[in-house]
Amino acid sequence: MSRAEQPSRRTLLAAAVVAAVASGTGPASAGTGAGRSAGPAGGSADPGAAAARHVDNRAWTSYADWRTGSAEGTRAIGGLRPGLVIAKAAGTTDYTDPHTGGTAPWEYATWTSPLHRLVVPATEAIVSWNARTPDGTWIQAELQATYTDGTGTPWYVMGRWAAGDQDIRRTSVDDQGDGRSTVWTDTLAVDDTASGLRLASYRLRLTLYRRPGTKLTPTVWRLGAMGSDVPDRFTVPASTPRTARELIVPRYSQEIHKGRYPEYDNGGEAWCSPTSSQMIVEYWGGRLTEEQLAWVDPSYTDPQVCHAARHTYDHQYAGCGNWPFNAAYAATFEGIQGVVTRLGSLTDLEALIAAGIPVITSQSFREEELTGAGYGTAGHLMAVIGFTPDGDVIANDPASPDNASVRRVYRRREWENIWLRTKRYDANGQVRGGTGGVCYIFWPVGPAPRQQRVLRSLGLT
Repeated sequence: MSRAEQPSRRTLLAAAVVAAVASGTGPASAGTGAGRSAGPAGGSADPGAAAARHVDNRAWTSYADWRTGSAEGTRAIGGLRPGLVIAKAAGTTDYTDPHTGGTAPWEYATWTSPLHRLVVPATEAIVSWNARTPDGTWIQAELQATYTDGTGTPWYVMGRWAAGDQDIRRTSVDDQGDGRSTVWTDTLAVDDTASGLRLASYRLRLTLYRRPGTKLTPTVWRLGAMGSDVPDRFTVPASTPRTARELIVPRYSQEIHKGRYPEYDNGGEAWCSPTSSQMIVEYWGGRLTEEQLAWVDPSYTDPQVCHAARHTYDHQYAGCGNWPFNAAYAATFEGIQGVVTRLGSLTDLEALIAAGIPVITSQSFREEELTGAGYGTAGHLMAVIGFTPDGDVIANDPASPDNASVRRVYRRREWENIWLRTKRYDANGQVRGGTGGVCYIFWPVGPAPRQQRVLRSLGLT
């Protein structure tokens, strides 16, 4: 995302929030953050933490999980990383790619999850998935929700995804709504939260596609959703520092990529999300081969950042900041999984850092609200890698002029407020959406016991 105070990554949703605030209503989160306070509807990384929980995380990941629900042509596979594959095509359909205009036939098979009842009735939901899509395959993820009044939504497409871009163009789907809820890029949001209407339950549906007449198959290892209802707030309570640790994470600047590959969201100036994702992927040992990077101009430094931008790019959103696409990109590297969620406090974030898990956070702020940043932004991702003994936040901020200056220390109180609030004032004094604690979390397929405990306390395993 650009460092400048520019329109939100979900401009229409932000505009709706401004109008709603003026009338005393509005979603709990919108705009750049359109997000939630992460954590399960239950346990905490710190049972004494004061932050209330406003998030429900549910994912299907195990062999037993994949054998539930209803399957039409799919089957579960076991092993270290259980998953879902095509066993026998349920049918064939033509797909016209809106970004190339090309039409091609595809065999498909489907899996529909059991109904999940949200412990936290939600104003918003975001779907995440981890999958492998060999050339000649792709997947579609959908969500159908039931409202608290007993009525239901249509099936909403939450993403059409492939790891590469040769078969289809990776895309979100616009213009989806039923007059009561709307899909904004990667987020399903209730239109009028002041009405009391919430999402009470949902089902997820996967459709796996392959070239007709082949034995190819995608493999989906993880499918889940986060539902949340974060209260409106311009400020959040101050937390007490608990952890002093810094993780050694590679440092990459998005700014050195200005002008490179403008077809991917105008080049590096807008690449905060894939740059942050690449830093954490490499922290967990993910590496790209020379063959994978062969398409990048050999004169460019850090070609892996260019690769991350291309492979997270959402051709409908016309940007690299689609949250589930970044989590899915991380999971294309062997041994890594990723989700989009929310955390409820810096205490939760400290628990992850203490366990050795860095976190990619989304925040928006005016320049004067974050001392030392040197910029204001309507939406920006950075990688939190630690805390100082005084509790200040250590972040790898890709909005830095070069790699050497990526490591930043930001004041704790300033940083936690710009990250966890759901409303803010922009440079013109207008009310905008805040990020509400949204983040990406990547971790190993086989986490260490301490990591497992923290992730479980946040509802992620």
